[in-house]
Order: sequence, then structure tokens, then C-alpha cells
Amino acid sequence: MNTKRLCLLVIANCLLVIASFAQPKKMVADKIIAVVGDKIVLKSDIENSIQDMERQGMEIPANARCLTLEQAMGIKALVLQAEKDSLPVTEEEIAADIDNQIRYFIGNYGSKEKLEEISGKTVYQLKEDFKDGFRDRKLAGAMRNKIVESIKITPKEVNIYFDKLPKDSLPFYESELEIGQVIRYPKASREAEEYSLNQLNDFKTQLESGRKDMKTLAALYSDDPGSKDKSGEYELNRNEKQWDPTFIAKAFSLKEGQISSPFKSKFGYHIIQMISRAGDDATVRHILKIPQVTKTELNEGIEKLDTVRSKLIAGTMQFGEAVNKYSDDDVSKFTGGRKQNAEGGTNITIDQLDKDLVVMMKDLKVGQYSQPTEFTDEKGKKGVRIVYLMSRTEPHRENMRDDYNKIAQRALEEKKNEALEKWFNQKISSYYIMVDNEYKNCEEMKKWSMSANATAAVK
Repeated sequence: MNTKRLCLLVIANCLLVIASFAQPKKMVADKIIAVVGDKIVLKSDIENSIQDMERQGMEIPANARCLTLEQAMGIKALVLQAEKDSLPVTEEEIAADIDNQIRYFIGNYGSKEKLEEISGKTVYQLKEDFKDGFRDRKLAGAMRNKIVESIKITPKEVNIYFDKLPKDSLPFYESELEIGQVIRYPKASREAEEYSLNQLNDFKTQLESGRKDMKTLAALYSDDPGSKDKSGEYELNRNEKQWDPTFIAKAFSLKEGQISSPFKSKFGYHIIQMISRAGDDATVRHILKIPQVTKTELNEGIEKLDTVRSKLIAGTMQFGEAVNKYSDDDVSKFTGGRKQNAEGGTNITIDQLDKDLVVMMKDLKVGQYSQPTEFTDEKGKKGVRIVYLMSRTEPHRENMRDDYNKIAQRALEEKKNEALEKWFNQKISSYYIMVDNEYKNCEEMKKWSMSANATAAVK
């Protein structure tokens, strides 16, 4: 089998179970088309997966059904071995993965109600439908990790891998930057905080009297850019870690229709209305007011960071130390102040920077620190920051000097794929295998069919 494709499939979490959600499908005369040990693959699994790819606008290769069946059987084999090895997978982990998938669907379709309308099922029913498939995904991933966990790669192997690559097919990279930041969010005055609280109390009075509704007030007055366009609405799960703990606790203390008193989170001051709730899932609307920071507070932040910058330039303080002591950005404390791209890496192209950073980068040389500068973050919060340009690459064709880490990662994945291929070659013959005649002539099914024939001969 093509283990490389399977490996990528498992890593990307693109399994057949997700396809079971797709829009209404054509009826399929169902039957078992493959068996691996005691695990079956249904024809509907394959057809639903193809339909889901079509729905997402993906290009469907001519051998899509054969390829999808190959991947499904490979996952079943990994699950069989994971069960045999008693690899630990908890119900909590499976539930968390399902919750993430449901949130992805809700994000795509705009609301929980739209998701339920399109799928013809409640969120609860979808979660129940997903359990077995997501369990398989988790077990297959755990088994895959166990097989390759000891695989390492040496610089010599990276060089050999790179030398084999066709030089005319090497990727071209735009200029990439590695940027560090020390960020301060000056505290607003007590008067500004009291003004925000008074606004929210007034909103609460209007809501409870029926003079206004939460959708209107949130759309007009909320300072939260993440929900303002949705009239303050959020879909919550009380076990999700990305939410502010105070916000989650306050939301789940409310009954349906109830409006909270104003309260403070790390983002500012809120009121929340509970719209609907089902167990650990809830739909809420909220209004966020961020107390406005004045020029006086911003200037105080600039003075503080100017002192920090002087120490950095003098070498009496290291950048990581400055981040730990003075940065108010929680995320950057875990990256040594490095700004991350969408994939979680620290190499960033110019188009991934906010417009203010782009301007700052024009005059900043590698190793230099910017002057403390005012900025507004993606949540609308005003702050002050020092920017440190750690590295900059010029536009270039991939090479070992500038791109060693990227090349090494690809070389390592290839070595892991080879280990997986070897594992499958050893294991397939030990499983009971059945492949439906409709698929036996597929190129992707050769190894599986050979094993199936051998099983039949033994019988």
C-alpha cells in the first residue's frame, strides 16, 4: 500500500468519519467491501467520503475510490494493532476531538442551527455518530506514532536526501522574518473602568426592560471584533481551554434568557446573555467594553519600554528575560517573545504581518530593536511594543544553508514513511483480509489482495 499517503492522512486527521456529516447524499446500496481482521469497510464509507470531497470542491482523482479504500484499510490495520498493544486513548480525548470537529462545522455553516438543518441531525446525534470513527482516528494516530517514535535523522542523512532532489523542482521562498516582541498593555484609569461598567449596567437595564435586545446592542456597542459581526454570539463548550475561565464560569452560571451583571475578564468588562444550553454546550451573546487607555497611560508604557530597550542594547538584559519580566502577552511568553505564523512556526512572510509591523521592518536591521511604539492588537486593545528583528532571509531557491530545518523535517518524514511501509509489509499477512471483487484489480489493492488470496489458500 502507499503508506506515505496513509501517513499524511493520519497526520491531517482527514478520515472517513468526517464525511458522515456531509450534505444529503445519494442513496448507496450498502455492502461490506473490505475486511481487515474484525474491522469492516462499507461501500457507503467510500462513497460518502467521495461526495464530501466533491462538496468541498476538492479535485477527485480517477482512482479516488481505490485510494480511499486503501487508506481506510490501512487505518483499520493500525487500529487493530493499537487495540492489541492496549494503547491508551481516553473518552475525554475522543470527546475533545469531536467537539473541535463540531466547532469547525459550526464555523463553516455559521451557526449550530444551520449545521443541524444541513445534516438533518442534532449536535448530540452527530457527536454520537462520530464516536467510533474518531476513536479509530485516535488509535490509528497513536499506533502510527508508536511505530515511528524512535526514528531519528542525522545531518548526513539530510544531505543525502537533499542531494537526491531534482534541483529544478526545489521550491522558491519569499523573504521570511523572525520577529520578537515585548508587549505592554497599559492599565486604563479607574474613571475609564467605571465608565465601561456604567455603560454595561445601562445596557442591562435596557435589555431587562425590553426596550432593546442583545443582538442590536452587541452589534452597535460591543468592542469585541471576534463576535461583533455576529451580534455578540458565541458557541461555547465549558471544557474548551481557549476561553477566559472567568467568562466561561459566568456564562454557565446563567439560565436560558438570563443576563449577567457586568464582570471583568482579562479582555475587559462584559455582560452575557445565555441563549440556549445543552449540557456542556451553550450559545451566548455578550457585549464587551474595553476601558479606553489615554495618551497619558500610553506614554507611561513607552517610558517603561524605553528603559527596557536601553538595557537590551547595552547587553545588560537578554531578550528572553525582557519578555518574561515585562511582556503582558501571554502567548509570547511560551515562544520567547517570537511572533508566530498561522501554522505555529516563527518564520513569517511580510504579507503575514500587520500593516504597522510592515512599516517598522523597512528600517530595522537584523539584531536591532525598534523604538517603543503604540499599536492596536487584533482584539482592538491598545498597547506599546518593542520589536526585535531576529533574522531575515532574502528571496531564494531552497538550499541547505537557509532552509536546513525544513529539509530535515521532510527527510525525517520520508524516513518515517519507510518505517511505516516496512511495518505494513510485515503485518498485512498476519491479518484476515477480504477485498471485494469490484476493487481487487485496483493498483492500490495489490498487497491487500495478495494477502487475501493467501488467507483463502490457507483455509
